[in-house]
Amino acid sequence: MDNSTPPNTPKRGRLLTGILGGGLVAVVAGAIVYSFLPSSDSQSMPPQRRGWDSPAIVQAQPAVIGDLHVLVKSIGTVTPLNTVNVSSRVGGILDSILFKEGATVEKGAVLAVIDPLPYEAQLEQVEGQLQQNQAKLVNEKSNLALYEALWEQDSIARQTLSDQKALVNELLGTVKANEAAVKDARLQLSWTQIEAPISGMLGLRKVDQGNVVSTGDAEGLVTITQMQPITVNFTVPEVQVGPLRKSYLGNQKMVVDVLDREESKIIATGELTTLDNQIDLTTGTLKVRAQFANDDLALFPNQFVNVRLRLSTLNAVLLIPGDAIQYGTNRSYVYVITEGKAYARDILLGEASGDQIQVIEGLKEGELVVLEGLDRLRDGKQVILADAETGLGVSQPPSNEPAEAPPGRRPEGAPPPNGERPKLRRPENKPS
Repeated sequence: MDNSTPPNTPKRGRLLTGILGGGLVAVVAGAIVYSFLPSSDSQSMPPQRRGWDSPAIVQAQPAVIGDLHVLVKSIGTVTPLNTVNVSSRVGGILDSILFKEGATVEKGAVLAVIDPLPYEAQLEQVEGQLQQNQAKLVNEKSNLALYEALWEQDSIARQTLSDQKALVNELLGTVKANEAAVKDARLQLSWTQIEAPISGMLGLRKVDQGNVVSTGDAEGLVTITQMQPITVNFTVPEVQVGPLRKSYLGNQKMVVDVLDREESKIIATGELTTLDNQIDLTTGTLKVRAQFANDDLALFPNQFVNVRLRLSTLNAVLLIPGDAIQYGTNRSYVYVITEGKAYARDILLGEASGDQIQVIEGLKEGELVVLEGLDRLRDGKQVILADAETGLGVSQPPSNEPAEAPPGRRPEGAPPPNGERPKLRRPENKPS
């Protein structure tokens, strides 16, 4: 047994190891707590405040002087000037159909033919009667001339001469009636050829060849719709009737445009021609009509179209886009950029047309008004104009925002979320 080793040596070693481990824990805990404390710069300016104070990137456009077309928008219906239901004016068997459905025909073109034989026979009959009575009239006129000569010689009674004059007059009336019958028969015969009463587009035929037609057929043979020119009927609100009548009664031509469903393309351009004589009490609108040449047949009967009426034109007025206007409780205002900062400016508005609005007071030509980025503005806010193509600032200001941390980690110096206290991890005891 070796007596040189003190009996309490292991106990002192364990005590020293415990002291060193406790000190190490205190040092680590202090370092962790210090890392979570906000710096003096962060306390003076929170991250949210630093983002709000940074310049806003906006898009702007200058106020310009230009012409403003005051427009009235409505929905209209394409209405033909004339639509005819072609019917037969005489009865008979439909001998032939000479038209093609959907084709365009000119006025006077033969569309169909009814069997003409009965009407030719009737014409010949009345012509024969006319010829008989004309021959009688010639004979009685020569007798009248003879009686007049005998009367001059005092060879016949006056009554005989009077009776002869009456007979001649009677035959004159008969011949005249026969001549009228001949004209009527010729007219009836001409109606066996059914002609187009107007120029236009044919519809679908309603009767087939070989059928018996009559003057009482309600459906007729076919319909013809005039396509050129054509009209569009639409309505104008009651509040705009006054300016409308003023422009209509003047010497200015009122232009009407017809647009497609998306209102992005003009289909046809015409002229306002007619105003109704009263306002509709049910809708509070006035019916009006515009006429179009329709050379390309872009407008089709009973088609619903978007209509844009140019009510008047304001020349050389100050204009800004409607997107720049902000509306308060009792005012309208815009943000105007001056020396790199945005300032609210009250304005007085006039007429509007599309995305352009007239400014009567409050702006001057060339002043920049903000169109986009309005939600980030306040009076005196510093701004940077955005590039028109990319939408990014022309020059980016230096940002005081903390650098973005990897997912799951907070930036250095950022406080823990929701005021949580930092969790301390106890270091593992390693054997000495």
